[in-house]
Amino acid sequence: MQQGCDGSILLDDTANFTGEKTAGPNADSVRGFEVIDDIKSQVESVCPGVVSCADILAVAARDSVVALGGPTWTVQLGRRDSTTASLSDAETDIPSPALDLDDLISAFSDKGFSAKEMVALSGSHTIGQARCLVFRDRIYNDDNIDSSFAESLKSNCPDTNGDDNLSALDDTSPVIFDKGYFKNLVDNKGLLHSDQELFNDGSTDSQVSSYASSATSFYKDFAAAMVKMGNISPLTGTKGQIRVNCRKIN
Repeated sequence: MQQGCDGSILLDDTANFTGEKTAGPNADSVRGFEVIDDIKSQVESVCPGVVSCADILAVAARDSVVALGGPTWTVQLGRRDSTTASLSDAETDIPSPALDLDDLISAFSDKGFSAKEMVALSGSHTIGQARCLVFRDRIYNDDNIDSSFAESLKSNCPDTNGDDNLSALDDTSPVIFDKGYFKNLVDNKGLLHSDQELFNDGSTDSQVSSYASSATSFYKDFAAAMVKMGNISPLTGTKGQIRVNCRKIN
């Protein structure tokens, strides 16, 4: 995915390249590859050589959001799969959870997204979990965090070990796609430093407040931004290939 919407993240390492799965932002974080394998094998059995792994990822992302109560959108199809992956791109292109607001805006701008679209896409943190490693510094050192919230996290994220211990990005409704993430930010209960930066006396505060009070506007903007994100440098036409196995090139 770091090269664009080309299914590169699904490739296992080979003798010729190191893929993206072991990159810092992905290691011990991105999971569920076997779910894509299962979908791909079923699709191949009825429609061989037609549906790319990249398209399966895009549809699975939409259907996962819908299954958890979020909005739907029309997934544009026709992507093809990459024949390589880039560890270095994955290391450098995925925004760090330690970034401040200006750097977040810049990172998304580099991919063609406005600050408004960045905030909407950040709302995906209404589901999922994060490792202690990436939020430890916030709960022990940030001053824009609700004190009781910080204390509640410290038992599962001690200051010296437990790097892989997980906490929900939205502990109010961790498996429901809703506006809870933004309500948490208004209450200084963002799990990641980069989350709380969206509501920290900065230029995006008003948008966070808007989403916190209206799931409708969040859903609309999120869906539109997901369609746009699905159009980042896709391979089409004769570029790339339709992989038979999402983990390796044909």
